[in-house]
Amino acid sequence: MSGSFAGLSLDVSRVMGVVNVTPDSFSDGGDAFALEAAVERGRELIALGADILDIGGESTRPGASSVSVDEEIGRVVPVISELKKLGSLLSIDTRHAQVMKAAVFAGADIINDVSALEGDPEALAAASELGVPVILMHMRGQPDTMQHDPHYGDAPGEVRDYLMERMQACLEAGIPADHIAIDPGIGFGKTAEHNLQILNRIDAIVGTGRPVVLGVSRKSFIGKIAGEEDPKRRLPGSIAAALAAHAKGVRIFRVHDVGETVQALKVSDAIRREGA
Repeated sequence: MSGSFAGLSLDVSRVMGVVNVTPDSFSDGGDAFALEAAVERGRELIALGADILDIGGESTRPGASSVSVDEEIGRVVPVISELKKLGSLLSIDTRHAQVMKAAVFAGADIINDVSALEGDPEALAAASELGVPVILMHMRGQPDTMQHDPHYGDAPGEVRDYLMERMQACLEAGIPADHIAIDPGIGFGKTAEHNLQILNRIDAIVGTGRPVVLGVSRKSFIGKIAGEEDPKRRLPGSIAAALAAHAKGVRIFRVHDVGETVQALKVSDAIRREGA
């Protein structure tokens, strides 16, 4: 699909580079926990071709415990303030209204919420008031329980229907349609089989007409398929999943390995344009 999101044309693919300011994220927890390390990580990702930096201060990996709002703000705001000086497009990865406000006031351009603005009763109103683009993600359950035997009758259809419901809630709250992107939430309350079903039919989610953001990078379903326990050794599988989704119309990819993914998508974009 074409169109745009957060001022970025989607005639070409876009990459969100992950900056986890946490000690316990599933594949890179602690790598950029200190302020200086997080800012340097952001600089590196920009140099490698990241279009957006996605900054999070609370791990949402399976089994993760929540942190206080004050602690989350203390982690992300200094990083956002420093990275904003570089002129990069910044996203705040949070479920909490007060964190959204603090992050946007510090310079964040996008709200990326794994709970689709319903995890905090004040989140939807806060996002509308702040007036920045939002990414709505599907997650069944909470991070600490979401992988406890999740069930679906039709995973792709149920995910699509939920995202459409959340889009409608945003529209009713005054968030413009062109400020909304959606994310099927690969690995969030889903088995490996559910993830594969969603990826196989992701064109139905693309068909909603809103930009789709996809996070498959280093996910556990890749490890299960490939027999690779170390998340940092799942790059080939991560790129394979991203390219399969790209062929079905996904244009925004949230990744850890920015340089490699940017190169793969540039080639895939060039092949797509040749056939247009």
